[in-house]
Amino acid sequence: MGGEIVSVILLLFLLVTLWKGVRIVPQGEEWVVERLGKYLKTIMPGLHVLVPYIDRVSYKVTTKDLILDIPQQEVITRDNAVLVTNAIAFVKVTDTQSAVYGVTNFQVAVMNLVQTTLRAIIGAMELDEALSSRDHIKAKLKDSISDDVADWGLTLKSVEIQDIKPSSTMQKSMEMQAAAERERKATVTRAEGDKQAAILEAEARLESAKRDAEAQVRLAEASAEAIRRIANGIAEKELPAYYLLGEKYVTALKELAVGPGSRTVVLPADLMKSLEALLGGRRSG
Repeated sequence: MGGEIVSVILLLFLLVTLWKGVRIVPQGEEWVVERLGKYLKTIMPGLHVLVPYIDRVSYKVTTKDLILDIPQQEVITRDNAVLVTNAIAFVKVTDTQSAVYGVTNFQVAVMNLVQTTLRAIIGAMELDEALSSRDHIKAKLKDSISDDVADWGLTLKSVEIQDIKPSSTMQKSMEMQAAAERERKATVTRAEGDKQAAILEAEARLESAKRDAEAQVRLAEASAEAIRRIANGIAEKELPAYYLLGEKYVTALKELAVGPGSRTVVLPADLMKSLEALLGGRRSG
C-alpha cells in the first residue's frame, strides 16, 4: 500500500516536471523565460525544453498587430474652443524583451502617450484648423510618438483619428453664432436694399426735377418767342402785352366759371381798360 502511494507521487512529480520542462509556444506569440528571476531568453513559436523549477515563463506576448482604442477626451484649442476627440492606434511588438521590461504595461503606455500627444497637437491649433486638418493631425501624431514607442520594442503601424468634433456646449454656441451671423447678413442685405431703393428714389426725384426745370425753361423760352413774334407782328409795343395778359385773364375767368362754387361770372364792361389798369398804364388814343 505504501509503495503504491509513492509510485503515484512519483508519477505526478514526473508529469509536473514534464509540463514545466516541455513548453509549446503557439503561432503569433513569443514567451519570455526567466531563470531564477533573471531574464534568460525569448522563445519563439514551437516546441521548447526548459529546466524545470529553475526556468519560468514570465510573460506571454502576442506578436500580432494590436488594436488600441484610445478613449474619448476633451481638448481645448488655442482659441479656447472645446473639442471632443478619440483615436485608434495599431501597434506591433518587434522586441519582446523591451516590451516587457521597458515599460510596466506597453498597451496602457501607448494609449496614454497618444492621448497626451493628441491634446498637445490640437491645443496648438485654432478651432477651424483642427476641424479641417484631420490628416495633418494624424501624420503629426504618428511622427511624434513613433520614436517613443520604438524604445518600448514596438512599431507604430498606424494611428487614425476616429472622431473630432465640438463638444455639446460648443455646438450650441456655434449654432447660436451661426444664427447671429445669418441674421447679421440678412440685416446687411436689407439695409443695402433700402439704401439702393433710397438712392434710386432720390435719383428719380432728381431726374424728375431736372425734367421739370427743363420743361419750365422750354415753356419760358416758348413764351418769350411768342412775345417776340407777336411784338414783331404788331407795331404797337403795348399790344403784345395786352394780348398775353388778356389771354391769361380769359383763361382764369374760364376756370373760375367751371369751379364747383361758381354760378355767375361777371366780365368787366371795358376789357381793355381793365387790362390797362392791371398794367398800371393807359393806352394812348
